[in-house]
Amino acid sequence: MPSLSEAFRGHPVYLHHKHLDFTTLQEQLPDSYAWTQPDADHAAHYYHLTSYPSNDHNDDTKGVPVIDLNHPNAPNLIGHACKTWGVFQVVNHGIPMNLFTDIQRACLALFSLPLHQKLKAARSPDGVSGYGRARISSFFPKLMWSECFTILDSPLNLFLQLWPQDYDKYCEIVMEYEAAMKKLAAKLMCLVLASLGISKEDIKWAGPPGDFSGACAALHLNSYPSCPDPDRAMGLAAHTDSTLLTILHQNNVSGLQVLKDGEGWEAVPPLPGGLVINVGDLLHILSNGLYPSVLHRVQVNRSRQRFSVAYLYGPPTNVEISPNAKLVGPSRPALYRSVTWNEYLGTKAKHFNKALSVVRISSSVNGLFDLKEDQNNDF
Repeated sequence: MPSLSEAFRGHPVYLHHKHLDFTTLQEQLPDSYAWTQPDADHAAHYYHLTSYPSNDHNDDTKGVPVIDLNHPNAPNLIGHACKTWGVFQVVNHGIPMNLFTDIQRACLALFSLPLHQKLKAARSPDGVSGYGRARISSFFPKLMWSECFTILDSPLNLFLQLWPQDYDKYCEIVMEYEAAMKKLAAKLMCLVLASLGISKEDIKWAGPPGDFSGACAALHLNSYPSCPDPDRAMGLAAHTDSTLLTILHQNNVSGLQVLKDGEGWEAVPPLPGGLVINVGDLLHILSNGLYPSVLHRVQVNRSRQRFSVAYLYGPPTNVEISPNAKLVGPSRPALYRSVTWNEYLGTKAKHFNKALSVVRISSSVNGLFDLKEDQNNDF
């Protein structure tokens, strides 16, 4: 089975832009970073090409749902949030606050390093680990006002380049954070599956203990520096994640937005001690289109730097994900073909936000399902 690192490396997205030092760009926004028309076209294409459940609920106008994981009705609350929003926040998740403090401290230490020092741990042209730009950058004509650091497997070799003397304390923080996220992700998977009427025993790759120990994940540390012209800049352009779930910790600076079908962009405000959970493309497939893979983006701030930490969670890279048998029937045939995460990363690298449409095998028109004539058309 290819590791997640090998899977990403097998589907490279080459970024040829020179890294700029954001500390020198505080007076004027360079033209290469100026977005005259933010990514509305990508959003329109995405919702046109992706199957979504109808949403006639009138109680979903209060903002992104916040769910207490200790609530006895948590699975149903999560299911409703996934179906109507594709995203929710969780509290009482069991992650200690000091771990959030520590990971923010690591982010600040990393992104405060001089550019020449960060570039010592730069991502290779065909790789994904290390310092660099968002992987989605190659799909947009303008640059994004952000920088990221991706960790797959151990952070040791990367951190040795950044902190030859102090690498061990930052490695310890990241490894502790990853362990906590892996445990939480397994719990969330069980709750999400329960909301769909699926047990973990129905998912072969969950393993005999049902702890999803074979799951794969990547950790993204993100920095969005203060920006001289935030109305014309974009921190992270609109995209969906290829994952089953993404677990996001954000500091106290706003910026994250999600696109709610029919209502436009909605802010996901920072919640002290809360975590943002969003549905990814693979969960959209597994749920047979019931749970939308949410389109999201990040805006920047004029005076404050924003940090976030994303835990990108998915199945073993060679396990086929398909609409679960319990969600398929005469009135709702399978909307998507089976696909491994490894294969889907290749589809995503080629088709970006249209990747779900490429693996879709049927679509709903006025409540009826018809086979697509050409699922590989060039949109």
